[in-house]
Amino acid sequence: MVESKKTVVLEGSRGVAEAVRLCRPNVIAAYPITPQTHIVENLSQMVADGILKAENIRVESEHSAASAVLGASAAGARAYTATTSQGFLLMFEVLYNIAGLRLPIVLTAVNRGVSAPLTIHNDIQDSIAARDTGFIQLYAEDNQEALDMHIQAFKIAEDRRILLPVLIGMDGFILTHSFEPLSVPTQEEVDEFLPPYKPIFYLTPKAPLTMGTKTDPEFYTEARYMLHVAQQNALKVIPEVAREFKEKFGRFSGDLIDTFQTEDAEIIFVSMGSLVSNLRAIALKLRKEGKKVGVLKIRTFRPFPFKEILDALSGAKLVIVMEKDVSFGSAGVLAQEIRATFYGKTNVPRLSGFVVGLGGRDVTEETVLKGLKLAQESDHFCTFLDLNPDLLEEV
Repeated sequence: MVESKKTVVLEGSRGVAEAVRLCRPNVIAAYPITPQTHIVENLSQMVADGILKAENIRVESEHSAASAVLGASAAGARAYTATTSQGFLLMFEVLYNIAGLRLPIVLTAVNRGVSAPLTIHNDIQDSIAARDTGFIQLYAEDNQEALDMHIQAFKIAEDRRILLPVLIGMDGFILTHSFEPLSVPTQEEVDEFLPPYKPIFYLTPKAPLTMGTKTDPEFYTEARYMLHVAQQNALKVIPEVAREFKEKFGRFSGDLIDTFQTEDAEIIFVSMGSLVSNLRAIALKLRKEGKKVGVLKIRTFRPFPFKEILDALSGAKLVIVMEKDVSFGSAGVLAQEIRATFYGKTNVPRLSGFVVGLGGRDVTEETVLKGLKLAQESDHFCTFLDLNPDLLEEV
């Protein structure tokens, strides 16, 4: 356990575990799976050592882990889980129930590619597939942001205007297994920022009620509409919590989006997660060469901040989306969302979308500059940028 507010060098997974500990969850349930294991391993040790007073449920699968935190949250507990890749997919049935029941669980999605073929390395193909479950989705660029996001996530999820689960995406290995200097708050500071969870309704023998009962067509649409409204409410709550976090801890860990030298940019790269750091460095280098290049980071993917993105990109001539996912047979998911942002507007920039980094393939400066060159020459909406032609066979 990190005792006091100070900058310490920690593995990303340990930083997340410390953040979760400081939030005082009542119940943790998770199944270990690479590269998520270190998070729940650290939390399990904290519970065993008496540092964290929580019920740590050792389950037989990720489906069971999601079911356990669903039940715990329904009973009024602050609950947490973490997973990745195939384990995340195994949770899917329960994820819809968690969101539909309006249970404010926090879930760390350690981003890793999915099978087949099997990979243990990073892309965001797993969590991006859950964009329609009802979970709020936030993506961390670095480990300090991941730590801060978890403390904010519980406050966002438990806000009476929201009452929805929050997913925090962090890149497997790239963040979870790298060591960075992290500023860790004190328990007293977090307690002041995040009060104990007080549910409106919860399961108890003293006041029996039913949750998730069968509903008829007369009521189902309204229930789903209210979930949608709660997501829309999060567009206001997320920035509010970020500002409150800055006032308390002195760090502004991000808003719905984050811009980097976009004010006068003619070319703007758009991405999520740790890839943003690569793009910032490349944009700085291109700036030194006299090219007006900026970067837009999407921190909040659900709810999708259409207005803020439109404002950030409206002055550009060329927008280039780089993302570690693809909706097969269509395009990159983020590129589709950006294109929808511009629908019906006038004087919009040209848009290119590139799929990169699948299965942990390095996204190098050479790769990014290749994409820039292609985008300047012609439109590209779903181009796999870093293919090795020697490995391809005719389909």
